[in-house]
Amino acid sequence: MKMYKKLLALLLSGSMVLGLAACGGNQRHTQTPRGESTPPVSESQAPQETGGAAATDPDSIPDTMTSEDGKYQVAFVTDVGQLKDKSFNQGTFDGVKLYAAANGLSYKYYQPANSSEATDDDRYNAMKAAVEGGAEVVVCAGYLQEAALRQAAMDYPDVPFIFIDGYPLDDDPDPAVEGNILANVAGIAFQEEQAGYLAGYAAVKDGFTKLGFSGGGGGTNDACCRFGYGYVQGANDAAKELGITVDMNYSWEYGATFSASTELQTMISGWYANGTEIVFACGGSMFQSISAAASANDGYVIGVDVDQSAESDTVVTSAMKGLSDAVQWAVGHVYDGTFEEIGGTGTSLGVKDNAVELPTAAESWRFETFTVEEYEALYQQMLDGTLVVDNDFSKLGTTDWSNLNLNVIGSL
Repeated sequence: MKMYKKLLALLLSGSMVLGLAACGGNQRHTQTPRGESTPPVSESQAPQETGGAAATDPDSIPDTMTSEDGKYQVAFVTDVGQLKDKSFNQGTFDGVKLYAAANGLSYKYYQPANSSEATDDDRYNAMKAAVEGGAEVVVCAGYLQEAALRQAAMDYPDVPFIFIDGYPLDDDPDPAVEGNILANVAGIAFQEEQAGYLAGYAAVKDGFTKLGFSGGGGGTNDACCRFGYGYVQGANDAAKELGITVDMNYSWEYGATFSASTELQTMISGWYANGTEIVFACGGSMFQSISAAASANDGYVIGVDVDQSAESDTVVTSAMKGLSDAVQWAVGHVYDGTFEEIGGTGTSLGVKDNAVELPTAAESWRFETFTVEEYEALYQQMLDGTLVVDNDFSKLGTTDWSNLNLNVIGSL
């Protein structure tokens, strides 16, 4: 929770002045508003902290509640995977629960039908149900929501939508056509390449020389792509400093739906059996399969999105992003009457906002030789700009890595 308190404090101080750098850096997937590569910068105050929102334990707040009038003011539409995935969905929903509980609001989550096989119609129906259920704001998690969210925002122009791991949308689905920006959609993204870099650098500095990356979304999820690209950069730079060469398996196999599977567990078990020491589990419930493989093979894991150290003794660290506080900040704009300041724009959060980092609490820091002081020095380099992590992950497969042998399994 330390990172989230820092992030919320920064947002409350109005220090977040950001453009959409995160998803906007991707040229393979059309995820920026057409005709405007850099959307209007959001420079706004978050609502005043009330009721101790940042200090409340989200696990103490029930996932379901009964509204007295049958309406639910703050709605959450889940991404693929489980609600309680101990990662992306859960971290986002924590923000919904925390804000609602602190401000006396009703809340409800909506899972699109057909689970990992959900269609755009399924996602749209979940959003429609949320609005018809009384939602005053709808939080939508994950890039797969784009088509459904575009339609819902057009059908319900008076309802604000918050697109987590998203970007501004316009009213034309054709990438070649410049449409009108939808002012009721606020895109919130993260600079995951920075968190990935920190994890890769720390792992190699701690003595790991045979690494793995297993990502969700089949290589089409920009957030996971940034995590992975940063991870490779960090591992390569640390190896260069140490004068060694490290090896890395890199795969999107069995991760398209971010779900646990026996196929994924079998693949990762094979990696460990053949010498891989640590794997970055970058994809929601995929963590369950990867940590199970690690447990069975005396391997180690790097978690994602939230601190996953409590989920398994195999977790050495986690590449974290401040999902919960970002949601609270964005929802707060709805209730303090300033949503127009972030609607129709993209906000990108990184180290300068304390929005991405590794957990440093004693119970979460499981490196043996890499120290917190070394980590903080590295983090400071990012803060002051002496270390800039590239976010153009299209370069991953074409870069000649100086101190890293990259073994891509499947396709990028």
